[in-house]
Amino acid sequence: MKPKKDLIIFMPSIEKGGVEKNLFIISNYLSSKIKNIKLITTKNQKKLFKNIKVISPKSRYWSNSNRYIKYLVCLVILIKLLMYNRNVVLFAFQANLYCTIIAKLFGIKIVVRSNSSPSGWSQNPIKKYLYKSILKLADTIIVNSNDFKKQFRLYFSLNTMCIYNPLNKSEIIKKSKEKLRYPFLKNKKNNIRILNIGRFTDQKDHITLLKAVNLIKNKIKFRLVIIGQGINKNLIKNYIIENNLKSQVKILNFQKNPYKFIRSSDTFVLTSKYEGLPNVLLEAAVLKKFIISTNCPTGPKEILNNGKGGDLVKIGDYETISRKLIFCLKNKKYNRSKINNVYNSLYRFDLEKNQKKYFNIILKYLEK
Repeated sequence: MKPKKDLIIFMPSIEKGGVEKNLFIISNYLSSKIKNIKLITTKNQKKLFKNIKVISPKSRYWSNSNRYIKYLVCLVILIKLLMYNRNVVLFAFQANLYCTIIAKLFGIKIVVRSNSSPSGWSQNPIKKYLYKSILKLADTIIVNSNDFKKQFRLYFSLNTMCIYNPLNKSEIIKKSKEKLRYPFLKNKKNNIRILNIGRFTDQKDHITLLKAVNLIKNKIKFRLVIIGQGINKNLIKNYIIENNLKSQVKILNFQKNPYKFIRSSDTFVLTSKYEGLPNVLLEAAVLKKFIISTNCPTGPKEILNNGKGGDLVKIGDYETISRKLIFCLKNKKYNRSKINNVYNSLYRFDLEKNQKKYFNIILKYLEK
């Protein structure tokens, strides 16, 4: 279709997390419905359909800069585009405050998608004031869980629209069947295979997981694989070395196909301090893995049906995580009941249904 306006998607820093997966799924779906779409980012993307025009700096230098430098460079590109054409709608995945200010200065409609719970930083009074004052100017704010929606109302008195992450179950299942050549995860009798996937940052709190397995290293046989990258990698490595966990815990860089690792594990553990709606839990649920997660804001409790679909623990409670790992090794029927519960509720994240919700919101502004 060819609506009255063009669509600009803004995502300066494309990394390797759940937000990026949603960007590709949503953008490619929109491109199947809308003719003129531009994506502003610092690095060209092969995962996007050809009819999405990627606009990025000519120099590759910027793609290796920190996130805020990427924001600045892409905001300059955005302003230049708007100086020549204001007949557009802006869809921001990042830098929501800056994008909202620019959109209002140029008199264009903006849809913003917020990705992480504000509880991670809402104690900062300056940030809280800025979000409350500026984001109310956005035409639509999209969040990805109902708890997230409640937090925006609580912290900022803002109304938002909840759209769950579109979940491509068939792709996850298909890719999970690729052969895994990683002997460390080969199953052995009375051995529990534990997996964690996430950026090595304070938010993901990997030390809590390591403390949990350190408590049980002499009680049960286990293998833990942590997949990710980030500023806390040396911190994680040092803990493993200092606590003699090298034979039981391995670190891998982000994988192009994490699903074959999930399929080869028994238990997925998330120890985050805050989230939005963690894709990794949805992926683990699709592949029918038992899940242990912190009851962090927001997402895990909603995905796991208040604990009926997996075990929820307090943030930082490594002692409870250690006990639950021992328990789930010895109680297969308990695990199966919770696995089935969460799997049977995945219809909420239906790919087509949630993609259409994004399209309908964007279309409303494109046709005005």
